[in-house]
Amino acid sequence: MVTVLDGVAAGGGIAIAPVYRLGESRFTVKAKYTDNVNHEVSRLHDSFSLARRELTDLRRRAHQKMGEKAATVIDAQLAIAKDQSFEGEITDAIQRYSTTAAWTATQRIDHYLNVFKRQSGGADYYHARGLALQDFKKRLLAHLLDEELPDLAKLDHRAIIVAHQLTPTDIIRLNPHLVAGIVTDLGGRTAHFLVMSKEMSFPTVVDTKTVTEHADDDMVAIIDGTHGRVILQPTPQQIDQYQRLASRESARLRELGVLKHQDTVSADGHHFEVAANVALPRESDELATSGAEGVGLFRSEFLFLHQDTLPDEETQFQAYRKLLLAANNHRVVVRTLDIGGDKQLAQVPLERENNPFLGLRGLRVSLAYPGLFRTQLRALLRASAYGQLAIMFPMVATVDEFQQAQRMVDQEKNRLTQEGIPVGKEYEVGAMVEIPAAVAMADQLAQYADFFSIGTNDLIQYLFAVDRGNGQVASLYQSLHPAVLRAVKQTIDCAHAEGKWVGLCGEMATIPTAVPLLAAMGLDEFSVPLSQVLPVRSQIRRLKVRQLQPLIHQALAAHSPAEVRALVDQLTSHMK
Repeated sequence: MVTVLDGVAAGGGIAIAPVYRLGESRFTVKAKYTDNVNHEVSRLHDSFSLARRELTDLRRRAHQKMGEKAATVIDAQLAIAKDQSFEGEITDAIQRYSTTAAWTATQRIDHYLNVFKRQSGGADYYHARGLALQDFKKRLLAHLLDEELPDLAKLDHRAIIVAHQLTPTDIIRLNPHLVAGIVTDLGGRTAHFLVMSKEMSFPTVVDTKTVTEHADDDMVAIIDGTHGRVILQPTPQQIDQYQRLASRESARLRELGVLKHQDTVSADGHHFEVAANVALPRESDELATSGAEGVGLFRSEFLFLHQDTLPDEETQFQAYRKLLLAANNHRVVVRTLDIGGDKQLAQVPLERENNPFLGLRGLRVSLAYPGLFRTQLRALLRASAYGQLAIMFPMVATVDEFQQAQRMVDQEKNRLTQEGIPVGKEYEVGAMVEIPAAVAMADQLAQYADFFSIGTNDLIQYLFAVDRGNGQVASLYQSLHPAVLRAVKQTIDCAHAEGKWVGLCGEMATIPTAVPLLAAMGLDEFSVPLSQVLPVRSQIRRLKVRQLQPLIHQALAAHSPAEVRALVDQLTSHMK
């Protein structure tokens, strides 16, 4: 019987293949006392040591197969495995209560998992830590109980992976040539394993809730990673239909390649820029082949994260210089260090906060650690001599803090000039608009900033006071809600009134229904993941912006995202 399930589209494309159902780790650990405490302590230390070796090897393999960005996902578990105080805490409990290593480790880990669940603020951060700890718990118990973990390395034929939930370590062990696609019961667009699966371009559907209840090994399945649909035991007619869709998608991708060397101009002559979001210097090598018209967001914190020491001025300068040269005279927007919240630096010990997402993060950290900030500014200013650089401050809340940071840029420029070190003549300094206060004061902020870049991922969360990683309220994270559209429109209007340009670097820039709205509002730059550059450019080239103008007033006056979608679909249907 045909079973159709809907979930969250997390990786584009269509796959038709048999199912490979990954089993779950269900370790039963009973309360048990021991007469040989020393033996249990020794077993605990051996198991931690084995886990450290395995995770170190997995990180190395992740780096080789998928690059540094994917490899860093393993670091949270590796940090747990290397935490001597945590291992010592379990050791002390074994010695104090004379309980087995497996039981004691389970009790201590479950204690921390419950602590993470109870945290009222920074849910993304604590959720991520909880997932890493849960995955480490399974690895540790597998050694302590002499059990095997489910292993995707055992997959020996091309198949669609079906699982309750996947972890980053699961993804590393699979053979990418044998994976047609991935479907899970749990997860969302921000699931950590997706960082890796997207690097491999698997069609992926997550959060189906019940796929493991319906799918069996070798059952034929169709997954549509663009629309979030899974079909189990499809009819011959459905297989034919999706094979035709897959062929059309392949043809469309070939056609997109033609756009790489053309400007992004709408059907009625309006010019836009479609730039790339970049996290690592190595991704600069992909700029030329992606069709990106520059870099709309370089996340500079990835130069700092997971390093033993802070990168010095020269190291940063070389990374920024490489990126500017790769951009081939297109603009490169570098976001200054954005840590805090769920991104912590061991070298910058921030105080523990009850709600880190409303605490010391982004530009606030840079102003609190001026030495760290000035080193980065010097490196950026030196690199500005090699291309079109735009420096952007994250999490700007007030005009005063923007001006304070801007003065520090001017001071470092003057110092470099006095030292005889060349600095670019036309670099820009702008603000990331992702806090509602910045939207409210955009008219004043635009008087001082050279540009705005709207970070909708955080802006939407702060507008609705909703954590999109929290399943209980994730439905309130609505990119097309009129409240979001009003905030975006106000920001664009205030910038344009001062003659400044505006980009948008959040996930909203990739949503097909949002693109016509953003174009009609006058957004100057769309900044999207490298894989989305050509699809967005293709969509913009089909739009007639002047015909979309009446849509803006209607969308801003709508009551819900559903109304907005209906308006956009109605007006753009004839442009397709």
